[in-house]
Amino acid sequence: MRLLDQAKISYEEAIIPYRDGSFQPQEGKSSYKTLVARTHDHEIVVFVIPLDQELDLKQCARVINSKRVELVHVKELLDLTGYVRGGCSPLGMKKKYRTWYNDSCLKEEEIFVSAGERGKQIGLDPKALIEVTQGKVGHLIR
Repeated sequence: MRLLDQAKISYEEAIIPYRDGSFQPQEGKSSYKTLVARTHDHEIVVFVIPLDQELDLKQCARVINSKRVELVHVKELLDLTGYVRGGCSPLGMKKKYRTWYNDSCLKEEEIFVSAGERGKQIGLDPKALIEVTQGKVGHLIR
C-alpha cells in the first residue's frame, strides 16, 4: 500500500473471510485474484482476473505472444513474489513482472485485489492499478 500512497492513489481497505482455502466474495464488490504463471521461455507473468472466473492458459499465451503458459507451483510462489497463496497481490512483488489484467476490470469503477495477506484486500480504480503496475489489458478468462 506504500506504493499506492507514494503514487497518491486513493484506495479502500477491506477484510474478507478466508475459509477452506478460498475467499468468500464480498457482496456487491468486484474481487479479483492474482495468478502467477511461467511462459515457455521461463518468463514469469502475472495475471489478474475476476475471483469467480478461471484463467484460460491458451488464451493467455496468445494474448502475451508466447507458445505456452502454465501456472507456477504453489511452492514457488513465496520465492518468486514474496507472497503466499491467497495473499498474492499485483503490487509490491519481489521483482517487476509483466502484469496483465482481464478486460472486464475496465467496466468497473473499483476492483478489489489482495493487499498482500490472506483476507486483506484493497479496492481501487482499476485504471490506476493498471497504471501503477505498468500493466496491460486483455481477455484472459474462459
